Amino acid sequence: MLEMVKGANVGLDVLSEDISAVVLSLAWRSATGDGDADVSLLLVGGDGKVRSDADFFFYNNPASADGSVQLLGKTPTADGSEDRITLDLSAMSSGVECVVLAASRYGGARFGDLDELRITLADRTGEPLLTFSIDDADTESAFIFGELYRRGEAWKFRAVGQGYASGLAGLATDFGIDVDDASEEEPEVPVAEAAPAPSAAVFGTPAMKPSATQPEQPAAPKVVGVPEPRRPRTAKKKVVLPKTGGKSLAENDAWRHARLFPVPSLKSDREREMRATSILLSVMAQVPEYGRRLTAAFGAPAGRTETFTEVSLPHGDTPKRPDGVIRVERAGKLWTALVETKTNGNALRAAQVQDYMDIAARRGYEAVITLSNDVALDGRPPVDVKVDGRRKHKVALWHLSWAEVAHQAQMLIRHEGVGNAAHAWLLLELLQYLQHENSGCHGFQNMGPAWVPVRKGIDEETLCQGDPHAIQVVESWERLVRQVCLRLGGELGQKVLPVQRAKRGTDPHTRRVTLANHLCEDGRLHAELRIDGTQGALSLAADLRTGRLRTSIDIPAPEQGYPLTWAKRLIRQLAEAPADLHIETLIEGQGGGPRGTLERLRPEPADILPRDGAQIAGFRLSLLKGMGSTRGNGDSGFIRSVDDAVDRFYTGVVAHLERRPAKRPQLTETTAG
Repeated sequence: MLEMVKGANVGLDVLSEDISAVVLSLAWRSATGDGDADVSLLLVGGDGKVRSDADFFFYNNPASADGSVQLLGKTPTADGSEDRITLDLSAMSSGVECVVLAASRYGGARFGDLDELRITLADRTGEPLLTFSIDDADTESAFIFGELYRRGEAWKFRAVGQGYASGLAGLATDFGIDVDDASEEEPEVPVAEAAPAPSAAVFGTPAMKPSATQPEQPAAPKVVGVPEPRRPRTAKKKVVLPKTGGKSLAENDAWRHARLFPVPSLKSDREREMRATSILLSVMAQVPEYGRRLTAAFGAPAGRTETFTEVSLPHGDTPKRPDGVIRVERAGKLWTALVETKTNGNALRAAQVQDYMDIAARRGYEAVITLSNDVALDGRPPVDVKVDGRRKHKVALWHLSWAEVAHQAQMLIRHEGVGNAAHAWLLLELLQYLQHENSGCHGFQNMGPAWVPVRKGIDEETLCQGDPHAIQVVESWERLVRQVCLRLGGELGQKVLPVQRAKRGTDPHTRRVTLANHLCEDGRLHAELRIDGTQGALSLAADLRTGRLRTSIDIPAPEQGYPLTWAKRLIRQLAEAPADLHIETLIEGQGGGPRGTLERLRPEPADILPRDGAQIAGFRLSLLKGMGSTRGNGDSGFIRSVDDAVDRFYTGVVAHLERRPAKRPQLTETTAG
């Protein structure tokens, strides 16, 4: 992999034979674990300006109509997370001369507070080709990491590293985005109210009305905190579904709604695999937003998609039948992926996946995708397969969990919206199928065979450092935490990511060995979840010695006002919180201070204040819950108890707290006429 320096440039054709599509990753690390930034991308013409506001892409405008740009959002990595973007350079408009890759921070945050800023460029298989690190960030609140630009028929990359103290507003202005302040609110519209071919805006975002003297254009981006773009546009209304439907017409609760994908008759694992694969692939082909959401992460181009099941492919004396095949056609070229599916907790077989990798390489296919209940760690499939680097044609190996499949469907139909009501209904039927107890597509549901010996070793105080069972439990814990993030993020429509506080570059196995040693010493598993918009990270600790789960969050003290006012305001916010909520005052430089339950503090909020007038750093809110003992997901299972603990804490506590002010780009909308 090529290490770039500031100002250097390189032709992509020098790095790889196939650069028709690339994957870009922007990453950084925060010493506190909660620092973040928002990625944006601009398509610039020959005059150095955007051609229109539609050439500005960010979290609420993540994809271009032609499929050349797709912002994939944050992806967990061994060091925390990184924002990934796919660019289909073969589909890029000839009017685009340069692609600018940037990120911005808000609320007075600076890039100098983040460590190890870097951008990595990989080919469509995910193999890194170059990286560029920025080590001179200071007071800037926006940064251009790099740019891809044309030179004749070729594309080149330039390491830029240019900062803007004026933030995203200054960066946007430099590239021709005009700004203005006016905005209005437009409500969400459930599918029941949506017309068959609606025209309006993406819900929940500010709207702009068309100028009487200017024709209507597609929806324009807005920068909150700076003037808003003056170029109003219209766009098709996106359809979202309400979480609960209208009153049922059933006579009693025993009646069950008819489903497009019935599941009660499923008996064998093979039948579950075949049906789940066919249902998923057919919905991917019929709902473009959903199919593109999944395949873009694998380096597929945007184009006409067809899916197949039970395809027979020659392989030695015995043909092989992958569970599915995905083909995407763009400009006469085909992108093909073989799909191998497992359900009901069954493990992927390395030999089987290896056969499909060999078949894909010989036939010139681009990828093999594995799909199972298991959650991948460190971006790698949970199966040991050798990739033959000597082959001229490279095949990428990717992994999806059923939890990710359900998460993406929920994000689209509950929060982001799809093109029409029929597509929303199809995704709802898919989600209902995946969540049915007979589907076998329930995500990570077993802590593994190491769970029992580790629990026993902790109880008997015989668990020693270096025990491989402890490392296996730590890996299972990481998978569970990532699945909790997916589930909670899908419910909230927010980014929810695990926080990794290990130093960047630390080998994942070394990090897990360290965590396993801590487990042997104190008998606790610990994780932190960063929920977009909350004031702190949600902390989750499982104490295997006492059999209790602790969920907590640290709330920083306000910058202005008096301590008694802070305490009273906090108690008022928690009016609907559980009475057994523990509240602890955090003292600057000392740690914990006065504490008590919410029930005791409600009549006397002043009891939480230190008597000596010590400076208050914040407040810690905690709930305790009994922990499930078995390794599975049953009523008495550990996994179910973790889900319940996180849900109870978020709905009972976090949801009532003041949200962190969100100053970030939003997509403005207009209504037709």
